[in-house]
Amino acid sequence: MDILKSIEHEQLKNKIPELKIGNTVRVHVRIKEGNKERIQVFEGIIIKKQGGGVNATFTVRRISYGVGVEKTFLVHSPMVEKVELVRVGKARRAKLYYLRERVGKAAKTKEKVGARIEDREIVVKEEIVPGESVAEEVVTEESVAEAVEANKVVEEAKAAEEAKKAETTEE
Repeated sequence: MDILKSIEHEQLKNKIPELKIGNTVRVHVRIKEGNKERIQVFEGIIIKKQGGGVNATFTVRRISYGVGVEKTFLVHSPMVEKVELVRVGKARRAKLYYLRERVGKAAKTKEKVGARIEDREIVVKEEIVPGESVAEEVVTEESVAEAVEANKVVEEAKAAEEAKKAETTEE
């Protein structure tokens, strides 16, 4: 593996939320103010997704006090605590920039009928639980002897089958 790819692979989160354009989400963002740290929630519609790997981002838009506010979040950022799905939206485009010109109820996407709100996650890389290692088989003389015997039994069975076939073809 490339040096850059290995460094990027370390930075990836194990599980990321399944993000779809048009969905309304709550993004819990960790904010540092001086020496204090708190979590702030930003709720809005996902209007675009772009990039891949460590550089994957998604942009969320909301109307705050009559003003449109868009924030772009890195998917694998440690500052993004979690992403909650609020509403499943119906979108037929990859980018919903047309929502920028809309105001009020028109600035929302239609809700998918019958869609369940499930916070699905995509597994990017498998977690390795410390303490649980893959048990390596210890090769001993006994295990080798058992394997050799098993091999002999299989070979004898094949020879017996071939003998039967030879007898049936002769008759």
